[in-house]
Amino acid sequence: MATCLCDAFFDEAAKASVEVLEGLGIEVVIPQAQTCCGQPAFNGGDWKSSRAVVRHTLEVFAGDDPIIVPSGSCGAMMFHGAPLEFEKEKDLDLVKQTGARTWEIFDFLYRGLGIREWTGSWKGKIAVHSSCHTRGTGTPEAIRSLLGTIEGLELVDFAEPEQCCGFGGTFSVAFPNISRNMGTLKIGNVLETQPDLLVSGDMSCLMHLKGLAEKSGRSLPAKHAIELLRDTMNESSLSYVLANH
Repeated sequence: MATCLCDAFFDEAAKASVEVLEGLGIEVVIPQAQTCCGQPAFNGGDWKSSRAVVRHTLEVFAGDDPIIVPSGSCGAMMFHGAPLEFEKEKDLDLVKQTGARTWEIFDFLYRGLGIREWTGSWKGKIAVHSSCHTRGTGTPEAIRSLLGTIEGLELVDFAEPEQCCGFGGTFSVAFPNISRNMGTLKIGNVLETQPDLLVSGDMSCLMHLKGLAEKSGRSLPAKHAIELLRDTMNESSLSYVLANH
């Protein structure tokens, strides 16, 4: 599932996801008819419209294969948000079944495939932002654990890591001043550690934080965490991973 943000702004995250999965010997299928997970309408309270989008997604991704998405937010919509809005619908069971085979990509690599090491090298300091939608999932541990095994890479901790970035989808539109202040606080905490790069499993957070930083004249290099795995991937590292998992 390539996601709307990959389609519009973060195509490199989708490319990196495909390259990492194919590098591990996994056949990747990208349904061309896919649109959205339905979360914007869900968050806005228009559950009727959201259910229509979700039903299209159910049709497009029908089958038994794992659904891999480079977004903790879209993943959470499929296995948490959608079941809520389908509680009184006849196709609730199908929604739950689809949600049960939907994985955020790092969670899939770490828990689904059991990969615990990612050999390779990348010299620099990395700050990891764990999004609100990944709370209670295996994604935060998976990202930090896999990145932490890359030679030369230093994970840095910043203050108040549990705080929201302030985006919140439609929240940033309804409450722009609060959203901006939350994001500014997060940016300040991150920059205090002087990281070379900020990474996350959610592109919406990166879009919000990077945009705020640029508008305030501050530099905040940021990319999706899966791009870092792709960038450190080589023949020897893949051979090691495949031989040990």
